[in-house]
Amino acid sequence: MSDTENMDWQELDQGDTASDTSNQEKSNEEPEGAGDLEAVFDVPVKVSAVLGITNLTVSQLLKLGSGSVVELDRKVGEAIDIYVNNRLVARGEVVLLEEKLGITMTEIIKGNE
Repeated sequence: MSDTENMDWQELDQGDTASDTSNQEKSNEEPEGAGDLEAVFDVPVKVSAVLGITNLTVSQLLKLGSGSVVELDRKVGEAIDIYVNNRLVARGEVVLLEEKLGITMTEIIKGNE
């Protein structure tokens, strides 16, 4: 067995040998192509979760008040649409995270669906 096969994971992570140092240098490099995307990591995007849609006339809209119920085109438990910059990218379910609502993505939309 070689010396590196006898070392435990902690010793390998510490880079005690010269060969480990060269391996660490390789592992510290960014994955191929990741550097190309780094310029857009801080670009803000608009994410929208659409529970459903309805059409109302102006008079119906003006009659809405506190406690009014607006019927949507979706059924309870049906997947919601997730848009990024007005483009459908996924479908998911609404979940409760402590005191806030969240979304679990259940399907990623590829292409122009």
